[in-house]
Amino acid sequence: MTEIKNDELNTVDEQKAESPKKDIRWYVIHTYSGYENKVLDTLTRKVHSMGMEDTIKEILLPMHDEEEVKDGEKKVVSRKIFPGYLLIHMEVNDHSWYVVRNTPGVTGFVGPESKPLPLTEEEVLNLGIETKEIEIDYAVGDTVRIVDGPLEGFVGIVEEI
Repeated sequence: MTEIKNDELNTVDEQKAESPKKDIRWYVIHTYSGYENKVLDTLTRKVHSMGMEDTIKEILLPMHDEEEVKDGEKKVVSRKIFPGYLLIHMEVNDHSWYVVRNTPGVTGFVGPESKPLPLTEEEVLNLGIETKEIEIDYAVGDTVRIVDGPLEGFVGIVEEI
């Protein structure tokens, strides 16, 4: 029996969802200034409620921490790296474009005439977004024991990869 952690389960799900047919890339969406968190929340809920996790993988609001001295006290403050913009890892098709474009607070995709223009690999690397390729050593029919997370101690059988 093989032991598996919940993090590895998520990886299996991600690999299952990404088929060779899909062109999933990073894009930039423009939002009303100050509405980035609201758009992130709304869009994340839309993706889950519409079952689009296989098309829209991840939505990021890049932040960085800064030390700020105010009234003689040092505070660590999180600031947006790109105010008014969100990064989204998705496959662009008519449905996904429509869902993102018609989210309240989204003004459009970055690109010519609001046509989504994907980030290059170099741009993605410069932003510090990591892309991981994980090799798994499981096969359909293998019995696995969960060793970490809320399902710890449960035993399951791999049905699909």
